[in-house]
Amino acid sequence: MSSEPASASSATAIPVDIRRFPWIRRLATDYAFAYDRVRPFFAGDPATPGAWADAITRTQAHLRAPAELAHVLSAQQERRGAPAAARAAAADLAHPQTVAIVTGQQAGLFGGPIFTLLKALTAMKLAAEVSRDHGVRVVPIFWIDAEDHDWPEVSGCTVLDGELVPHTIRLADLDGAGDLPIARLTLDAGIEAAHAALADALPATEFTPALLDSLRAAYQPGVGMAEAFGRLLEQVLGPHGLVVYDSSDPAAKPLAQDVFAREIANAGTTASLAATAGHALAAQGYHAQVTPGDGSLSLFYLNGGREAVKYQGDTAIVGDQRQPLLTLVEEARTAPAHFSPNVLLRPLVQDTIFPTICYIAGPNELAYLGQLRDVYEHFGVPMPLMYQRATATIVDSAAVRFLSKYEVPLEALQRQDESVLNQLLEDQLPPSVEQALADAAEVLRERMQAVAAVVPQIDPTLAGAVRSTESRMEQDLRTLHSKVIQAAKRRDETLRRQFHRAQGQAFPHGHPQEREVGLVWLLNRYGPAVVDRLLETLPLEMGRHWVLTI
Repeated sequence: MSSEPASASSATAIPVDIRRFPWIRRLATDYAFAYDRVRPFFAGDPATPGAWADAITRTQAHLRAPAELAHVLSAQQERRGAPAAARAAAADLAHPQTVAIVTGQQAGLFGGPIFTLLKALTAMKLAAEVSRDHGVRVVPIFWIDAEDHDWPEVSGCTVLDGELVPHTIRLADLDGAGDLPIARLTLDAGIEAAHAALADALPATEFTPALLDSLRAAYQPGVGMAEAFGRLLEQVLGPHGLVVYDSSDPAAKPLAQDVFAREIANAGTTASLAATAGHALAAQGYHAQVTPGDGSLSLFYLNGGREAVKYQGDTAIVGDQRQPLLTLVEEARTAPAHFSPNVLLRPLVQDTIFPTICYIAGPNELAYLGQLRDVYEHFGVPMPLMYQRATATIVDSAAVRFLSKYEVPLEALQRQDESVLNQLLEDQLPPSVEQALADAAEVLRERMQAVAAVVPQIDPTLAGAVRSTESRMEQDLRTLHSKVIQAAKRRDETLRRQFHRAQGQAFPHGHPQEREVGLVWLLNRYGPAVVDRLLETLPLEMGRHWVLTI
């Protein structure tokens, strides 16, 4: 691996430039390394202290309803049994000068993938830093995106067994799955089979019994899917002051009613502004994450299910129902619980409810957030800064030693074959062996060229026979070379095991660990202290992926 450890005394955090990863798009890399190129699409460069001071000033000057927000949060926390530190942090939001750093994710089974944890930890660490540097109370918030209905996205959880083989636990379809918002799905007896499958897949550690008990307490029949996710997240991170917010809570909807009403009254404006920004992004060589449909509002109507809201002239269309837009505006003000924002409007709702100075975003989120600067201005809501979440691969010390000793790039492990291993083994061959094979190939080419030059003098039809003979001899040499490599593999099974162990941890199923593996795997492997260790060792530097040992 080309980078040196972040600390000379302990190789616990090795940085990898995200520009080396083929799955990271240019918008994300430019945001980290060339902010001036993306400046027109965002509210400020989070790498500069002045941008933070400006964001704090803008947010504190914007009128919100802090007392009402604190009341909503308190009721949610009471229902979930939140830890004292989380309750105290939520109570601080009643003060009009308190600000927030927000992140969020869908309510995944058993806490979702590792990047859910990394998002929350980034918000928590950054909140502490900004609070210290700017002398203001900053509360970290985790927004549960509970009104999405992408059931396949949230119904599975992958863990690695004792041999680092990935196992995906899949929750059987709940009543309404795929049609209803996740918040309206209630766990049934099928959750017991998921618990059993998880217990079978996880390698037994000293932490396993307590972890399985806590999961059963959170995810049990009769509990909503989003509620269970919130309970677990609060149990793991609430003691460190993270405030968990269920965005589907009807009691919170009045805090966003003006956003809903304005979206309807100005039908098409959000979509138009976002589409214009998307075209500008594309003109700069980036990509537009969201392409709004013609005649669509950035709202859903919750009527048991979730219907897109469309418009035609001054008429609103919800499913088969048509009514004047003004009638729907009035409903948004009197019954805001009937409405839910889509991906374009959700940030506006979030930052209307919370005093957000910064949102912690994943690489793909940055793309659609870059389409919203003019939308924020249209609604009169201060656009927060955007900060890329920390990104990491957490492996054992043996994997780090392997990567460092043999200078294997992390991304080279993504291919689910042994091509990298073969090259590595080939590089380990004695130079005399490799040179002898290369010399043999060169001599073969020279001698056969000489034969090819003279044979046609006797019989021109033998030229093809010469070529085929040369081809067979070259193939025989290649076969011999492969046999030498295979012999090297047998000779050095230790290297082979090290390779597969590192690969299994870093890219299960060929996907980055943080996206594929559930956070419960970390909790099972390292125990609750994994949160403290990551709070200590996880760097926040944008543009860097970190290979961590704990």
